[in-house]
Amino acid sequence: MADRTQKIPGIQFPFPFTPYSIQKDFMAELYQVLEAGKIGIFESPTGTGKSLSLICGALSWLRDFEQKKRQEEARLLETGPSRGEKDPPPLLSSSCRETTDAPGPAGEPDWVTEFVQKKEERDLVDRLKEEQIRRRKREERLQRIHHNSQLTCAAKRLRQEEEETESLLRLSREMLAAGTGAEQPEQLEAGEEELVLAEYESDEEKRTARGVDEDEDDLEEEHVTKIYYCSRTHSQLSQFVHEVQKSPFGKGIRLVSLGSRQNLCVNEDVKSLGSVQLINDRCMDMQRSKHEKRNEAEEEKPKRRRQEKRASCPFYTYEQMHLLRDEILAEVKDIEQLVAIGKEARACPYYGSRFAIPAAQLVVLPYQMLLHAATRQAAGIRLQGQVVIIDEAHNLIDTITGIHSAEVSGSQLCQAHSQLLQYMERYGKRLKAKNLMYIKQILYVLEKLVAVLGGNIKQNPSTQSLLQRGTELKTINDFLFQSQIDNINLFKVQRYCEKSMVSRKLFGFTERYGSVLSSSRERPRLAGFQQFLQSLQPGVTEAPAAPVDEGQARAPTSPLMHIEGFLAALTTANQDGRIILSRQDSLSQSSLKFLLLNPAVHFAQVVKECRAVVIAGGTLQPVSDFREQLLACAGVEAERVVEFSCGHVIPPDNILPIVLCSGISGQPLEFTFQRRELPQMIFQEPKSANQVEQVLTEYSKCIERCGQAKGRVTGALLLSVVGGKMSEGINFSDNLG
Repeated sequence: MADRTQKIPGIQFPFPFTPYSIQKDFMAELYQVLEAGKIGIFESPTGTGKSLSLICGALSWLRDFEQKKRQEEARLLETGPSRGEKDPPPLLSSSCRETTDAPGPAGEPDWVTEFVQKKEERDLVDRLKEEQIRRRKREERLQRIHHNSQLTCAAKRLRQEEEETESLLRLSREMLAAGTGAEQPEQLEAGEEELVLAEYESDEEKRTARGVDEDEDDLEEEHVTKIYYCSRTHSQLSQFVHEVQKSPFGKGIRLVSLGSRQNLCVNEDVKSLGSVQLINDRCMDMQRSKHEKRNEAEEEKPKRRRQEKRASCPFYTYEQMHLLRDEILAEVKDIEQLVAIGKEARACPYYGSRFAIPAAQLVVLPYQMLLHAATRQAAGIRLQGQVVIIDEAHNLIDTITGIHSAEVSGSQLCQAHSQLLQYMERYGKRLKAKNLMYIKQILYVLEKLVAVLGGNIKQNPSTQSLLQRGTELKTINDFLFQSQIDNINLFKVQRYCEKSMVSRKLFGFTERYGSVLSSSRERPRLAGFQQFLQSLQPGVTEAPAAPVDEGQARAPTSPLMHIEGFLAALTTANQDGRIILSRQDSLSQSSLKFLLLNPAVHFAQVVKECRAVVIAGGTLQPVSDFREQLLACAGVEAERVVEFSCGHVIPPDNILPIVLCSGISGQPLEFTFQRRELPQMIFQEPKSANQVEQVLTEYSKCIERCGQAKGRVTGALLLSVVGGKMSEGINFSDNLG
């Protein structure tokens, strides 16, 4: 389909076909919002080509912005900043303005001010030259990738080298085994150890052991101005990427798709663990093993204490990350394509995509990764001076509230306390004093949280009946005072949990000793611990130790991780949240829940740092909710907010509303409470978001079967809630519609 360029008030918008008039208006208004650095609320009904309008409008602005910036850089490099021009032009990146934004102290002599200003101007020009060199090198690398299969060839060469090295090592081991037999090595005399060759480590292995983070100069680049596009689901993001590929910008844009380790991991040993938490833990362990190798190499006196060795990930090396980063930037790819390239190149797409973020022009990511500050920081996302587009935003307020709300049960509190107490008893002598201090504080907090529910931390929560039952609502301060934890610095406790990764350590400890142990020496000591963990499950009064099939994946449980989220929520300002104490028949069924009342406190940082923010969706009414609950409370002035809304492209004459009294099989459509669960009823939207994919799959299969075989059933009917999980962002193409 040939590109057709549309000109709207002097602005060129490349488009794959002749756009509707509402698409022209959409793109023009979007361009002005990004140019002026405002907050835009864009409402365009489903089916009006909103995604393509967002792509062509936003990337047209980015194209013009980069062109203006390069022209300004060229002028500065040619003539230097004009005399008296203290601040660089606003088009330059924030890093170029760091040293020039600070005003000089009052009362300084003119010659001092002039000297400082000239130095700043020289530094600015030097930084612009360095940025040009980095940009030129990046463009040359990407151009080479376009014309050859550099990554594939390099990966094959690495595999051949690894196989040859392993073969030589195997021969060496066989020779040593054949030569020495069962004989023990002779004792060396004093000073003779210096004559023995140390284990050899190549330069590449040393660089791998040091970790990629020490080669940041090569892998980390200056963050260019970019657009962050986020939506709710993986399928919506993939759909958007495919729209970019088909757009006029599909060939020249540097796009990076971000996802979880579960979606991007290509290490089969790790991916086979199944659960998100197990995959994250194993990946983190593998990365830490690289740093341990580096630290051991730097120590002058090697420690004699032997620890269990953890294998480092073979898909994560400097050379692999370097090549994969460039491969990602060279051509637009969705998550599935990233995984396919990672498998072929034996390189990790999860980390490769993160190293590609600084040089990317368009970053595609899920809601949670953008809206949660800690996740944002861990992913290397910097919003300063950037553009954020939040699509399918009709549930944005609920999403922010859900991400930052937390709930813990009495069973989880008791389980975490028991696990942490056993952990401290086993490793207490190896822990430093500060570790012990924080662990004891956490144990104290857990005990008090159980007590405020009316339970006893030392008893089985499933068999504890509570005297007081019902629901109670409290402010944060009142809850902290009633729980007797108002004297604990929860900010420090939360920071410790985050940095020490105590919940991950505890999870590994539970994974190791939570089932029947292979070591008979350890079984008696920890049998009680295992039995208590099993007894914490709701409805279980007696739970004798039972063997677990090693091939069967155990259900991942990390109660302390849930509790960490609850403790973090307790650091919210008193007026921005409430605590619900729910006391049921037993302690295990009772819970503590934090409700976020003011989602603007977490959205404020986004609108403060970003150059512009666009909130888009098919149905955003009432818009006043976004203005009042999200933007005004986040400190956004009313003048900065721009609204755009358009009708549908389908004329009224083409719309035919029909009332259905019976389904395609003649079954009456009666949705009373008594009949709604009958198998004859049609597919309906589930309550849980993680069940949406399953319902859609069953709906699609039903239609496919109807088309293949003749029968009484000739289709299917899917009912969804207005503004619900299926209301937007899902394409019902062809027979599905």
